[in-house]
Amino acid sequence: MNFHSTSPLISLILIISFFVDSSSFSSLKCVRLESFSRCKTILLAKKSKDKGKKVSGGIGFGGGQKSDTSKISIDGKVRNVSGFQGSGTKPLRVAANTFDRIRQEYGKECCSDIYVRSPLNDKNIFWFVGKIARCLKEDDLEGSSIPTTEEAVISQKRLILEYAKRELRPQNLSGPFSDGLELWYAPADSEMDAVQNKISFTKVKGSISSLSDGFRVADVGYNPEIYVGDEVKKGGLRVARDDEGHPLKGTFQVNEIN
Repeated sequence: MNFHSTSPLISLILIISFFVDSSSFSSLKCVRLESFSRCKTILLAKKSKDKGKKVSGGIGFGGGQKSDTSKISIDGKVRNVSGFQGSGTKPLRVAANTFDRIRQEYGKECCSDIYVRSPLNDKNIFWFVGKIARCLKEDDLEGSSIPTTEEAVISQKRLILEYAKRELRPQNLSGPFSDGLELWYAPADSEMDAVQNKISFTKVKGSISSLSDGFRVADVGYNPEIYVGDEVKKGGLRVARDDEGHPLKGTFQVNEIN
């Protein structure tokens, strides 16, 4: 979504349907109250009776995977998607609601902006795909250790990438461009600074084995980016960076619309 205004609060209601059949979720309704920081998303999923039907096709968020063992576990370490049709719907809803709760508790300090790069598509283009949030106080934890930014991303990596390449920007991130997808993060609510080349990004490194013993995925959340209007076809926010995450060009000012 492009920045058409810098007013303190822009409210809009979006309804987006995932391309899943009646064997899983008939639709995912997203009601989003959006400010400049895009910090509020409430996802409500309507379940159908027969959600356990397994399919082999690749239609729908989370479809086309063979394994059915990677189910979401709120008390575990990974927020994942399985091989069932539309399996990404519930984890995404849980992740978004968790993000809202954590963001409300801690504010901007607990968040980071997330970008995806596909070196096979364009090694210099980084696509904005949403935000993550993490608990910052031990008293609020489900686990026993405060999550790092890297842990918040790694634990939701599969969910973020599946959403990005299947629902957000398949033209640039799926199919022949899906191998070697990378996740990068930037300071929270820094979209405008990113556009103006004022900040660099940090690459997410590590794997599930890097998660600490005390980490629990219930202590982190993910707020997915949502495209509307022309963004669905033309794409939303993306910026150019080098292999180290630094801007390719110098800083510049953007004309703001009051």
